[in-house]
Amino acid sequence: MVDVLSQNEIDALLAALSSGEMDAEELKKEDTQRKIRSYDFKRAVRFSKDHIRSLTRIHENFARNLTTYFSAQLRTFVQISVVQVEQLPYDEFIRSIPKMTVLNIFEAEPLEGRMVLEVHPNVAYAMVDRMLGGSGTAPLKPGALTEIETIIMERIFSRALENLQEAWKTVFDLSPRMEALETNPQFMQIVSPNETIALISLSTKIGDTTGMINLCIPHVVIEPIMSKLSVHHWFVSQKKARVPEELEALRQRVTRAQLPLIAELGQSQLTIREFLSLAPGDVITLNKATEEGLAIRVGDNLKFIGSPGMIKDRIAVQIDEIVNEGVEEFDE
Repeated sequence: MVDVLSQNEIDALLAALSSGEMDAEELKKEDTQRKIRSYDFKRAVRFSKDHIRSLTRIHENFARNLTTYFSAQLRTFVQISVVQVEQLPYDEFIRSIPKMTVLNIFEAEPLEGRMVLEVHPNVAYAMVDRMLGGSGTAPLKPGALTEIETIIMERIFSRALENLQEAWKTVFDLSPRMEALETNPQFMQIVSPNETIALISLSTKIGDTTGMINLCIPHVVIEPIMSKLSVHHWFVSQKKARVPEELEALRQRVTRAQLPLIAELGQSQLTIREFLSLAPGDVITLNKATEEGLAIRVGDNLKFIGSPGMIKDRIAVQIDEIVNEGVEEFDE
């Protein structure tokens, strides 16, 4: 808050200036001197606000992908969202997590170094409980993981890392690969204690169980691609390169889509009594003569007219005519 001088103080200041007790030039120098700000080298600022915003956007997509993935795997209500993205020393991160937790250590080629996906025991054990047929509740005092529980967790989170690859695809093509699963933070030393990391905290809710999932990304690991985390670089690359890639991916997906193709020999109407009395050898009269073309439908729509035949001892249909768009039926 700015101090407001009283009239008496103003008069005293003017008198001091006119008498020479105070020098106006010295006052100006004091005003223009650079202010000193303390800097903690243990909390080195490696990520700019621009980088933090980009990481937030990327991992908001990651949180949405994880929500969909875990909801399908666990067959229950799952909600995951980004709480905060911050930078801090690696040692501070290690001291902030529980002594008994689930640490998924992974690499993301072509980047060199390791990252960590830390899952709170409440969340991890609730997932295992659901996978084994339970209601998704975590034990009050989590114990050591059994071999079966370890294998289940490795499979769950190995596939969860595929969603991280999808989220980063707009910035850089990563290939995450699970390296190890640990439960004691003291046994995990992926970087030096003073190394700055980006910590992405995800609030997680599985049924009635809540907890945190933390993604630890050391600065030294993503330093080679820091320039790609610039918002300007991101939007320019999206505009120039991403659109053609998306169109090509969409085209490939559409061409691989499967559609039901049905060739109708004809139709007939029976009463319930006639239907129930059908027996082997009975003949059902259709509404078309044998020389008439067959209605070939794609889905429910009539698209072609053809004729039946055989190719190498297999029943086949030859397309004789393409039905114009908008024409649903013929010869009726």
